[in-house]
Amino acid sequence: MSKAVYQLEPLTCPSCIKKIETTLSKTTGVESVKVLFNSSKVKTEFDESTIEASEIKETIQKLGYPVLSSKLS
Repeated sequence: MSKAVYQLEPLTCPSCIKKIETTLSKTTGVESVKVLFNSSKVKTEFDESTIEASEIKETIQKLGYPVLSSKLS
């Protein structure tokens, strides 16, 4: 299991959190998603044999949230 944290531009509304969490939690290979509103970070845990960190980043960007940086662990 891999973990990745994505730094986004400042989030402006709680519905943004729900949109990101709902979309990513339905994505195959993503085990857990947690959006931190105050720090505008998305923490994910995923199965790298099913999905890559770059694909998660693309999904977030397609929702309309620019990803400033990402950190894998």
